[in-house]
Amino acid sequence: SGGAGLAARLDEICAEVSQAVADGARIIMLSDRHSNTELAPIPSLLLTAAVHHHMVRERIRTQASIVVESGDAREVHHIALLIGFGATVVNPYLALETAEDLVHRGIVNDVEPAKASANLVKALGKGVLKVMSKMGVSTVSSYTGAQLFECLGLSTDLIDRWFTGTRSRLGGIGIEEIAAASSYWHRTAYPVSGNGGQRELEVGGEYQWRRQGSEHLFDPHTVFRLQHSTRTADYELFQEYTGRVNDQSERLMTLRGLLEFADVTPIDINEVESVSEIVKRFSTGAMSYGSISQEAHEVLAIAMNRLGARSNTGEGGEDVERLRDPERRSSIKQVASGRFGVPSDYLTNADDIQIKMAQGAKPGEGGQLPGSKVYPWIAQTRHSTPGVGLISPPPHHDIYSIEDLKQLIHDLKNSNPVARIHVKLVAQEGVGTVAAGVAKAKADVVLISGHDGGTGAAPLTSLKHAGGPWELGLAETQQTLLLNGLRDRVVVQCDGQLKTGRDVL
Repeated sequence: SGGAGLAARLDEICAEVSQAVADGARIIMLSDRHSNTELAPIPSLLLTAAVHHHMVRERIRTQASIVVESGDAREVHHIALLIGFGATVVNPYLALETAEDLVHRGIVNDVEPAKASANLVKALGKGVLKVMSKMGVSTVSSYTGAQLFECLGLSTDLIDRWFTGTRSRLGGIGIEEIAAASSYWHRTAYPVSGNGGQRELEVGGEYQWRRQGSEHLFDPHTVFRLQHSTRTADYELFQEYTGRVNDQSERLMTLRGLLEFADVTPIDINEVESVSEIVKRFSTGAMSYGSISQEAHEVLAIAMNRLGARSNTGEGGEDVERLRDPERRSSIKQVASGRFGVPSDYLTNADDIQIKMAQGAKPGEGGQLPGSKVYPWIAQTRHSTPGVGLISPPPHHDIYSIEDLKQLIHDLKNSNPVARIHVKLVAQEGVGTVAAGVAKAKADVVLISGHDGGTGAAPLTSLKHAGGPWELGLAETQQTLLLNGLRDRVVVQCDGQLKTGRDVL
């Protein structure tokens, strides 16, 4: 059957839904609870989107609600996707039963089974609320079917047929690959040998590296090689590190891993700009003091200053003792929506000033530092109260248009006439248009921030499921600036876990 069989079954279900609504049904329940050795479950998101768009095309969507009873929905992003593609109600029954099972098996203590499942529902609800908040949506009914997503890695045919209207700038897998994945998991649960299937779940490793789990670009092998090569100045070991990262980048299908260098005639290396000059163009990511330790923050600044490059304070300000110390100061001072640690002295002692409109790892959210992390010395730097959590608002409350941004750029130029003014944008569809407006507002640098990266101040859901690849954002920005004759006005930078020289090129 494969992809053809899956597509045929989706069409059958859609026809059944039409008939049910015609017969007076007002609630359509889509469930995978009764899958068995013969029937594999259809991925709940594909099924929900297919039924939702079918009902829209048949002009019967407002006549019935869609209830999804799903075993594969287990985290905030899954629930948000199901609601965003048309589900009125989601019942993640397997996740709820798993929470109760953890209590019964003694893995989770001091809570009753019913309370454990209630806690999961509360956590998922809060997570969806957070997603709606950063997308600017006030009610669940407004979010239902809104499709406020961008697809990465799905084919155009798949999107046009079952995820109609969803934005996508890349091709990718189709119905055949989805059917193959469903078949793999079904065979894992019900093996041909009939021995009852695998009793223990795979370890996963989506959020943290596991020996037999999902692969990561940074794993113990790459970290070991990076640390030891830099400590001992062993270039051969460093090449092993870069080789492994580049190989994993290609295997794990990062966009840059899919690109190959063109065949060109090499030149003598003595004709190339020296390493000491190239590294002066580098800068660190904006990691705030508080989200990382004082030692890490200062070491980054010291290293970049010795190279002639630039480190970034992040939005947490900079200790007064470092502001005028040429060895420990950060050259780039960031101004974020919370304005934490941004007195006039901070601005006047900067080589560059960066306005953070958003962060690639968590677009739509401000920085979050729990009260337990706001120690007295961090509170002093941020001009706040020890022990009180600090949350930067998602937007700048003085920026609601490109004219407002232009005014802030003007004000910062007046505060420090010799500093370059950066504007940090997120790599998402349409960023090129925003970058053009930033260039016209007389900013000196535009930074395109990719979805990789993020510190302890970024929620895991955002780290994994928000933002876009810097490769797409950078390409769009470059092309838009060129088309509008603005490329020579600004320096374009990008960030997002650039790990090797190949990534930089």
